[in-house]
Parts: sequence; C-alpha cells; structure tokens
Amino acid sequence: MIRCERMGQMPDGGQSVYRYTLQNASGARAEIATLGGCWLSMCVPDGKGRFGDVLLGYATLESLLTGRGYMGKIVGRFANRIAGASFSLGGKTYALARNNGENHLHGGRRGFDAYVWEAQTEGDALVLHRTSPDGEEGYPGTLDVQVTYRLGEDNALSIAYEATCDQDTPLNLTNHAYFNLSGPDHPSIVNHVVRIDADAITPVTDVGCIPTGRLMPVEGTPFDLRVPRRIGEGLSYQQTNAQMGFGNGYDHNYVLNRWDGSLRAVATVWDHASGRRMDVATDQPGMQFYTGNGIHGDTPGKAGRPYVPRQGFCLETQYFPDSVHHPAFPSCVLRAGEIYRTQTVYRFGLA
Repeated sequence: MIRCERMGQMPDGGQSVYRYTLQNASGARAEIATLGGCWLSMCVPDGKGRFGDVLLGYATLESLLTGRGYMGKIVGRFANRIAGASFSLGGKTYALARNNGENHLHGGRRGFDAYVWEAQTEGDALVLHRTSPDGEEGYPGTLDVQVTYRLGEDNALSIAYEATCDQDTPLNLTNHAYFNLSGPDHPSIVNHVVRIDADAITPVTDVGCIPTGRLMPVEGTPFDLRVPRRIGEGLSYQQTNAQMGFGNGYDHNYVLNRWDGSLRAVATVWDHASGRRMDVATDQPGMQFYTGNGIHGDTPGKAGRPYVPRQGFCLETQYFPDSVHHPAFPSCVLRAGEIYRTQTVYRFGLA
C-alpha cells in the first residue's frame, strides 16, 4: 500500500513537495519525500513487537530544507569526496564546486539532495525521476536518473538506481540515511554492534579525508569488523589509531568482499537494547561506514531537540571515494549510451 500527502511548497513558490508512505501487510512502513528523494522514516518492530522509527532525519518540510548532514537523502552525481574538486575525462578537465574545504563532496553546492524529484507509483514501488542537465555542478552530459523504493513483506526496503547519460560522466549514487535502531530520540549508537564483510578499507589522508589510493588490511586494527564489534569499543582507539583520528571516528570506505556485480550480504548491525537488527545487501564494491562524528547539533531532530555526534550511523553503499583519480579503484565512469544500475537492500529484523 502506498499513500501520498502534500508536505508543502518550495520557498520560491514553485514545486509542491509530497510525502509517500509505503506500508506492508505486517504494518512496517517507510516514508519518502520527493525533496531530495529523502527517506524520512522507517517504522519496524522491536524485540517486544512495538513499532518505532529507526531513522534520524526530518519531520517537516522546514527541517527538510534547513537540516544539515544529507540525512536520508539521495546524494549525487558523486557521493563522497573528489580531491581538488576537479577531474579529467576524455582529455578534458572539469572543475567542480569546492564545498568541502578544497574538495568536492556529495555532488556540490546543490546536488541531487536539493531538488524536488518527479514521482509516480508502480504497484508496490515508488519511482522517482529527475534529469540533471549538462554542466550541472560542473559535470558533463545530460543525465537521466531513476530511483525506485520498494518495501517488501520481509521488512526490507530496496533502493534501486538506474541512469543513462549522453556523455561519459562520473556517477556514484547512494542514500545518506542515518540509523539508530533504538530510535531517533536515543542519544547514541555506541552500544550498537556491527559486522562488515571487508578485509580492507581505503585509508585516507589527514587533510580532507581523501583516499591515499592504496588499500589497508583491517586485520589487527579497530577497522576489523569481520567479527561483530561494539561501535564504542572501536571508537575508543581514536587517540591511538591514526586513521581513526583522521576521521574523528569511523568515516571510511570499506572494500567489500566478494564483489562481482551481484547482490550479496555485506553488513549486519545489532541493537540488543531494542532487540532490532539490520542487514545490508548490495551489488556495490564499497560502503562508507560513518558514525555521525560531524553532526553539528544544529539539525532539528524529530523530537524537537537537535541531533548530536554519534547519535546515528551510516552505511552508504558506493563506488570508492575519489575513484576518478585512482585507476586501480573500480571505475565510476558511466559511458555514454550505457546503463548504470545498482541496488541496495536494508532489511530489518530481530537481534
């Protein structure tokens, strides 16, 4: 079942913004806004069968417009960072917005998160669409993008991305959801337990968190999440592990094992306090694990209180950050005439 309601109108008096609610037979539901394709909420049962939201984010159009952190939004054209806010492709250099120090982050000053997407329902799916014109935020080519949200009877939200472009262009789409399995009012995720199926991360520099271009094995480091680990235990190494210090905690791309372009399980998070668990499956080669270190306290929370650092975590499936500058990384370039397709599934169950 899918319901639609109007949230309001953009400040320029132009497009209306709508909220779509996807609900399955058991009562689980996900809310999606057409502004930024934002995943507003995800209500699933806890260990006692009580339904509750597990997403940080926005409750009103005003907070959706003013809130920081990209919470729940589609980010693109390029999720994560591009060093020096430029890249070369086909013998031409393209300049991008410097919106993260000297670097480019999440598509620029006005990325995909800032636009109202067209929406239509197709059976049990919500299909969002927008066209990114040639030169938008400095990127080449007219890009046609479609993002499909579908809520299954197994309490899994699937996000499928599809795109074509009339010129070669870098493309790296993801959803920037922040999760707290105890609920968006709970102050911390440090007692959540996480497992990620990855033998390596892409280590970063101390300035701007730009990948060095090499891979770093996780064995013997706080980044080894192949065996379940409490988030707070890993964060305790922030003063003694250089990489953990650079990111002010976890803010690193994991090189996911068994990447062959097919959908496979890559991560699980447990919250024993609520009795909830979340499993992540994707066909992507990488995933950014971020523990909300940079939440500034100026994003209005759903309960009226600002969010604080470490109140939510992100598992952003992706191509590797800055992959336009590292030929050894999986290629993020969508060639003209080819079709970009990728899917990520977040499944919610009991711990």
